Amino acid sequence: MLGRIRHMLVKEFIQVFRDKRTRFTLFGPPVVQMLIFGYAATLDIRHVPTAVLDLDNTQESRDLISRFAASQYFDVRAHLQDRRQIGELIDRDQVLLAVQINAGFAQDLRKGQTAPVQVIVDSSNSNTALVGMGYVSQVAAAFAGDYQTERLARTAPFLTAQMPSVELERRPWFNEDLQSRWYFVPGVIGNLTTVMVVMLTAFAVVREREIGTLEQIMVTPIRRVEFILGKTLPFYLIGLMDVALVSLVGTLWFRVPFRGHVMVLVFGAAVYLLCMVGIGLLLSTLANTQQQAMVAGFFFMMPTIIFSGFGTPISSMPRWLQLLDYGNPLRYFMVVLRGVYLKGVGLDVLWPQIVAMAALGVVMLTVSVLRFQKSLD
Repeated sequence: MLGRIRHMLVKEFIQVFRDKRTRFTLFGPPVVQMLIFGYAATLDIRHVPTAVLDLDNTQESRDLISRFAASQYFDVRAHLQDRRQIGELIDRDQVLLAVQINAGFAQDLRKGQTAPVQVIVDSSNSNTALVGMGYVSQVAAAFAGDYQTERLARTAPFLTAQMPSVELERRPWFNEDLQSRWYFVPGVIGNLTTVMVVMLTAFAVVREREIGTLEQIMVTPIRRVEFILGKTLPFYLIGLMDVALVSLVGTLWFRVPFRGHVMVLVFGAAVYLLCMVGIGLLLSTLANTQQQAMVAGFFFMMPTIIFSGFGTPISSMPRWLQLLDYGNPLRYFMVVLRGVYLKGVGLDVLWPQIVAMAALGVVMLTVSVLRFQKSLD
């Protein structure tokens, strides 16, 4: 048995690595995609295109505008003269946000009254709009606090030292600078691993069926279990190599800290890949051509990635979807990746995720093998 499996492994590795383009496809695209997605997958918003309409034109209004211009979050691209220009710029996607300071702004401040400032936001991208509004609120709050302090220092300097204040001291754990890239890069590793292993496994078996060699192999003395192991084990090992490769890119290129133990990551990836090999084998039983396998693969991978907690928290999803998501192995692998990378935790903390992936892997492999054997009859 071991001899026949060894011959199958040799055959598969020769078939995979004999072509230069195939060798590049196995390891080149994951690195390129890691570099691209590592930069693109971030919630950090910088240089928001901003327009300013100052109808007050006073020292106070200019001071507020200068704070927007000096902030790294805003890029003041236009100083407007008419309110109708705001709608035109937003419709043309030239600005995302407009700040309008009405006449009487400084007068209200000097009287000690509330001075409203209107902010018009293009909310077609709700996430960017919410983050941009948060930045505006921070700038406005800082301006209001500084103005009140300066005004009190001029009118009643003896009260300045007696005014109580509350200062919030932040203590972020695991990501001191709150860089969203540190959160997303480990998730990109899980996504790329999912795509590569599932598609490679599904294509390998379907290709044998499509060119007519599957039936020829099955009439040989090789058993079906040996054939399945020989076809899937090479891509399992290639998946481990891809995990190591993209992890190195994430750590060395993007400077994402790796605080855990390497063997914990290897063990978690090894268990997760069992699930992906099982899914790839299952897809191969549902498709007769490589085009069908590709369509079926995307049908599986899109919800798997979206519902894994990669970009949005699972807790924000509907309750029924959260329950359904317990069958998604990528959600557990995301926890393992981020736990090992950012928190440095070990198996004493991550064992529930490992057990869940192992259980799903056994189920998926069993169903896939039974389905595969039935499809050969």
